[in-house]
Amino acid sequence: MFSPVPSLPDFVAQEHEVLAFWRQRGTFAKLRAQISGGPKWSFLDGPITANNPMGVHHAWGRTYKDLFQRFHAMLGEDQRYQNGFDCQGLWVEVNVERDLGFKTKRDIEAYGIAEFVSLCKQRVLTYAARQTEQSQRLGFWMDWNDPDELRRLSELLAEAPWQETTIQGPNGPVTDTVEMLVGRLGMPDTGGSYFTFSNENNDLIWGFLAECHKRGWIVKGHDSMPWCPRCGTGISQHEMTEGYQDREDPGLTIKLPLIDRPGESLLVWTTTPWTLAANVAAAVGPGLRYVRIRQGNERYWLGKGVLKSALVGAFTVEEEVAGTDLVGWRYEGPFDDLPAVRSAFEPSAYEHRVIPWTEVGEDEGTGIVHIAPGAGAEDFQLGKSLELPVIGPIDEDGRYYDGFGWLSRKLAPEVAEEIVDDLERRGRFYHLEPYSHRYPHCWRCGTPLLFRLVDEWFISMGEVYD
Repeated sequence: MFSPVPSLPDFVAQEHEVLAFWRQRGTFAKLRAQISGGPKWSFLDGPITANNPMGVHHAWGRTYKDLFQRFHAMLGEDQRYQNGFDCQGLWVEVNVERDLGFKTKRDIEAYGIAEFVSLCKQRVLTYAARQTEQSQRLGFWMDWNDPDELRRLSELLAEAPWQETTIQGPNGPVTDTVEMLVGRLGMPDTGGSYFTFSNENNDLIWGFLAECHKRGWIVKGHDSMPWCPRCGTGISQHEMTEGYQDREDPGLTIKLPLIDRPGESLLVWTTTPWTLAANVAAAVGPGLRYVRIRQGNERYWLGKGVLKSALVGAFTVEEEVAGTDLVGWRYEGPFDDLPAVRSAFEPSAYEHRVIPWTEVGEDEGTGIVHIAPGAGAEDFQLGKSLELPVIGPIDEDGRYYDGFGWLSRKLAPEVAEEIVDDLERRGRFYHLEPYSHRYPHCWRCGTPLLFRLVDEWFISMGEVYD
């Protein structure tokens, strides 16, 4: 009554048998004919980035999508069955740069932007073909392009983008230049998967931005945000959560001499020495207790709760006060001799001062936080609320701007040792030790992020919500 079941079934062979059975019977086409005209169920595929072969996680997601569509088909609901490919963004760009051995965005400009964009499109078409084959192998039912046709378009795009060619659409042949046909993929006349580099998608985006501009919603903003110096782009807070890695940074404690209290200094701690050139203030916790301690001939101020962890060697406590008592104290900045620092302070005759901040804690460091609004998101918001000056030290490649003296044009992540040496020569160095922590990296290329002062364009949502 029953066929024998082997103890070691060949699952791969069985899968190929099922796929061959569906092809021979035209099962998918019969299903679409059966549900045609039924109640509409809209399924818009969240596009996979056509940048490399699919991974297991992609296959998992695609299986769920196929499952939902099959379920709704069983309910007799008519569907679109259109796959999507994400073709835009840095994923594709970064990989093409790697293939070409590029190090910075300047390499793209030297190579030629149009030529580089074409290589990105070619990569998308190549891997769209590969991912289509993988998806078909999964048994995913969609209105797929012919993978060989996608590869042919990729080759023609490299050889003769303005040559006319013909592809087979759902209603017959479609003829246009290679460049324009690639831009029309996924349209009703060409069929198959939709591609986000399509002419229609780009036109809609520009049209949307034009409408926002007409309504006065496009605004230029000033902000300090996470930045990838290799990709030359800002990273959103959401993206930043995807790239945290364990790393070791220098835990540097420095002395900031108090102007009105001769012989006394604040002890300030940082794990990003490059940001010291952008220092404008030192923050204390209003609700914390602070002490003045003596070590030899030196007197330092720091949080009472970090005495044992922040200090090196024996010490004597001489005085204890509330954090609010330190607010307003003036101090000498770590790099006041740099032209960029002087010019930032001169218009308002601002001086480095101690400010209150409820976010200051005693879990690490000295209980006194170095504030650089031009090199940190939280610092920027705090500085904005207190109207502090802002010093933006680095450009999109992570290099110091001109005006920062001996630091000018140097890569910020590579100057820690030089900064420590400079602080030692000037008597500002207190202690250095390695600090292991989780630090945000670019989720695309793995480069450690920097916080950078930028001018960015935003779409204002005030009128929408009002």
